[in-house]
Amino acid sequence: MDAVTAPSITSSAGPSVDNTAKPMISSDFETFLQMLSTQLRNQDPLNPVESADFAVQLATFSSVEQQVLTNNLLESLTGQLVTSSMSDLASWVGMEALSVAPAHWQGAPVTLAPNPLAAADTAILVVRNAAGNVVHEGQVPLGTDPVDWNGTDSSGNLLPHGRYTFELENYAEGELLATDRLESYAPIVEARIIEGKTVLVTAGGDLIETTMVSGLRRPEG
Repeated sequence: MDAVTAPSITSSAGPSVDNTAKPMISSDFETFLQMLSTQLRNQDPLNPVESADFAVQLATFSSVEQQVLTNNLLESLTGQLVTSSMSDLASWVGMEALSVAPAHWQGAPVTLAPNPLAAADTAILVVRNAAGNVVHEGQVPLGTDPVDWNGTDSSGNLLPHGRYTFELENYAEGELLATDRLESYAPIVEARIIEGKTVLVTAGGDLIETTMVSGLRRPEG
């Protein structure tokens, strides 16, 4: 997707029950009454429709009417919840969000949040480019302190700007115990609603669902 050039907040609202549901129900009910009246006028006098059948028809229409009203009410409530969510996320814009989404390296160090296994005696940082190829491997300290990756490969050569993903390989006595995806911080410049979901847009143009965010911090400096 194209790079975002300016922060903005967008929102959408759900349909209004008062403006759309009632006229539709009223129109359908009038049509139903006309059909019922026509049925009464044209029924066979020697074989009239049982009154119980009319009661069933009325009950069925009433049930459908209530279901339509309920659906419209739920859509309206969903729209209100999404709008409220957007308002709450306005304060996220300008912050840095921590998630496992790819990080867009543009020259500034990318801050990672390692969380090695307690049984591990060695932790190896693995960096992959957008094509999934390993471009960097290096040992990092055991612990949960943030680690900065400065955009270099294993030999210290500067890599091209772009999107990168991060993994942490946990070893014990030379045996690989597990490989976990690493979280990284990314600046948030926008919040959007896409297909009913609230997502955040990073400075690199990546989309992050709010459910993927595990932490927030203010930019350093």
